[in-house]
Amino acid sequence: MRFEKWQALGNDYLIVERAELPFEPTAGRIQLLCSSHYGIGSDGLLLLSPCEGHVARLTIFNPDGSRAELSGNGGRQAIMYLRRRGWTDRDEFTILTDAGVLRPTITGADTCTIDLGHASLTSADYPGGAQDGRGELQVGESTWAFQHISIGNPQCTIAVGDLDELAALDLPAIGPPIEASSLFPHRTNVSWYYPYATDRIRARIFERGVGETLSSGTGATGAAIGYLLGSGRRAGTVMVLLDGGELKVAVDEDLRVELTGWARPVFAGSITKEFERDLDEAE
Repeated sequence: MRFEKWQALGNDYLIVERAELPFEPTAGRIQLLCSSHYGIGSDGLLLLSPCEGHVARLTIFNPDGSRAELSGNGGRQAIMYLRRRGWTDRDEFTILTDAGVLRPTITGADTCTIDLGHASLTSADYPGGAQDGRGELQVGESTWAFQHISIGNPQCTIAVGDLDELAALDLPAIGPPIEASSLFPHRTNVSWYYPYATDRIRARIFERGVGETLSSGTGATGAAIGYLLGSGRRAGTVMVLLDGGELKVAVDEDLRVELTGWARPVFAGSITKEFERDLDEAE
């Protein structure tokens, strides 16, 4: 099995073409592949398949083996991989995901802008929510006011009081109960943010099925939209500073989103027969 490992702002994925995969991608096999101690190590797996009408079909797996509808960072890695590996020579094309069609525009040797489509403040991922997507939840002794946003996957975005509060948050402790809150029947991604300058925010991300990450494209998008709505706007361009670097999120009045950033290859390789046997035996 041939694979490549890519990263975008420290968010790393294994990329595998379906023809290279000698078995079904079960949860146990995904967990083993993504394990940093027993496998290759990554924040997830990007599986690419031929798809009629599109350059490729992208299926995204979290490191716990669950499927993710969409990943902004993973999407950019897949897009740049497809171009680099000769699946297309165009600057603009489409790929199909569980969340729908992505429309990237390649803007440089390692950069692209993705049209993520329209975000929504209501969704089946927050069935009891108000039309404006706002709500409250409690974790221990703390009550958090949040903004629900659906951008192909569920986002719960939370504003905090200052940068010191943001830095002091214990995400491994507070992230899991928010992710698994009964308010979100399919679990949710969570972001916390603080605006440190006009249309520039600092954010930290806890991803569903992953945990705290250095960055997340859809998490940055959720935080940017939450910031704009909290400022009384629906449109604007927001620079989101994450632990792994900065992403640009452009939002128009009907909540159509474009995400811009970079993605780069780390290494390519193939697994051994011994490891392939371990994967074949995994459930």
